[in-house]
Amino acid sequence: MASMTLQELREQVCEANRALEPSGLVRLTWGNVSGIDRASGLWAIKPSGVDYLQLKPADIVVLDLDGRVVEGNLRPSSDTKTHLVLYREFPEIGGITHTHSLHATMFAQAGREIPCFGTTHADHFHGTVPLVRALTPEEVDEDYEHFTGVAIVERLRELNLSPLEMPAVLQLHHAPFTFGKSAMDSLKNSIALEMCAQMALGAATLNPTMGSIPGHILEKHHLRKHGPGAYYGQK
Repeated sequence: MASMTLQELREQVCEANRALEPSGLVRLTWGNVSGIDRASGLWAIKPSGVDYLQLKPADIVVLDLDGRVVEGNLRPSSDTKTHLVLYREFPEIGGITHTHSLHATMFAQAGREIPCFGTTHADHFHGTVPLVRALTPEEVDEDYEHFTGVAIVERLRELNLSPLEMPAVLQLHHAPFTFGKSAMDSLKNSIALEMCAQMALGAATLNPTMGSIPGHILEKHHLRKHGPGAYYGQK
């Protein structure tokens, strides 16, 4: 695995964060993207509260997997500890996006998973997008962001799901987190999640009694893009 330079890492993470606002996923500064270079063990994340349009690669904060800042003069995102737990626990993750996108956050706040009603969802997520439990008062008091990551890891492992097989979760009372092979890949999964949440809400409104997509269609659509014999796209 070839290592990226810190400049390349910062540029990639900066580009993904600057794409958040045009994607329609965020308002104000309600979101962040991070990315990791597994070869060096260094990862980078948006600085806290900085406007996306003003963001420059030099502003991106670089950390190690012990959570120490390696480069950067600004304070990293308030969600840094959540990202750190996920990078430590899932070596396959290359990027993480957290937003408060409208429709996905509606499901998270309502305490509802997002069922797989159709093929658009199946193309991106291998079944129902799971809900992560609420944190306890003790966890919130001790280290809110750290235990947010712990709860996400716990839920994926309960369901025996890889974060690349199911690259999205909904944190109860909070909002979605998505994962990918890179920073930009995790952002694309956030865009897909928001669209699927909006479709699911509309479909359930039109037909409240409908069931999930038949399993054989779900499997076909997911595996033709993500399975060992995937044939979607170009080689």
